[in-house]
Amino acid sequence: MPVTRPATWRRSAVVAALMLAAFTFNTTENLPIGLLDLISADVHVTQAAVGALVTGYGLTVAAFSLPLAHATRAIPRRFVLGGVLAVLVLASGLSAMSPAYGVLLAARVATALAQALFWAVMGPVAVGLFAPERRGRVLGLLSIGGSLATVLGVPAGTWLGGHGGWRAPFLVLSGLGLVALVVVAVLLPTSRPEEGHAAYGATPDARRFRIVVATTALSVTGVFAGFTYIVAFLDEVGGFSDDAVGALFLVFGAAGIVGVACAGPLLDRFPRATLTVPVVGQALALLTLWAAGRSQPVVVAMLALLGASVGPLFMAAQNQVLRVAPGRTEMALAANSAAFNLGVAAGALLGGLLLPVVGVRGTFLVGGLLTVAALAVLRTGPARTGRARGLGVLAAEQG
Repeated sequence: MPVTRPATWRRSAVVAALMLAAFTFNTTENLPIGLLDLISADVHVTQAAVGALVTGYGLTVAAFSLPLAHATRAIPRRFVLGGVLAVLVLASGLSAMSPAYGVLLAARVATALAQALFWAVMGPVAVGLFAPERRGRVLGLLSIGGSLATVLGVPAGTWLGGHGGWRAPFLVLSGLGLVALVVVAVLLPTSRPEEGHAAYGATPDARRFRIVVATTALSVTGVFAGFTYIVAFLDEVGGFSDDAVGALFLVFGAAGIVGVACAGPLLDRFPRATLTVPVVGQALALLTLWAAGRSQPVVVAMLALLGASVGPLFMAAQNQVLRVAPGRTEMALAANSAAFNLGVAAGALLGGLLLPVVGVRGTFLVGGLLTVAALAVLRTGPARTGRARGLGVLAAEQG
């Protein structure tokens, strides 16, 4: 039976709430970076311990994405999303009131577990509210919400923390999460998770799915092998002043939003190209930074290219996963999210290990070569076969 969709305004409101939730989760994940000194001084721990709040967060998302998606696969998505957003609200509030590092760490773990499940179910829920031909545009909107965390969320939270104490931004994030929770709880229909066209891949292809996940892991490892040490690169190689670093990060983040906004409407028409082009752009940016990083105009241009490439890459990979998932899409998206977060941790670790050997400039060469490897893996994917198209039709009819 076809799934009856709610009114357009209700569907649009749910997507807006999910955009807000994506913004809140991404801001929460990276906010301790901007509040490093303030948190360290207030809870009497080292800066490395505060940094672990970010590293441990990503590893938790990577480790629990698949298990949580599997454990909740039969629960209606309205209840799942309501639950993860409730955890976001409560854990952010607990972070703001935590009297000690241990309590703050526990709150971060709870938020990371909620985020692991959120990224697995958010895409199919939002996409399933609209017709299949609007899939890419919906994913693009969700990605803009997440990307704004880098350009707006973390800088604004850092500013607020500097003026009102580090706990204030966590209170604000708790409030934003509450808004998203109320909208989802009130307006999202209660339906079985397997209903709708987004519950299964449009053209199931297990080999193509593995290729996309491997591309995600390699490309993310590549970018974080170098970008983790971008501040040192800008200083030691590019010769930029401390005052210029903030502006350069703004260039990177703004380019990411532009890239996502431009790629989103193209996902439906060019699903493969919208993944291939960002990987190519990332490789070119990293390798050019290694080769010509002493030229400041080149550095500015390549940071913009890198932002415009990294921003759409995960969005395009998620779009491909929704198409070729060999089973339920939330399990496939959880696997891709785990690959992304493992790539973040692996890239930072690899860059740190190689830093004494190749120098900060060399980490961008390593990152570029890993991205080239990701491109090579991506290009091994076969063209879509008639059998795959037939399986996609069958899955859609069964959904």
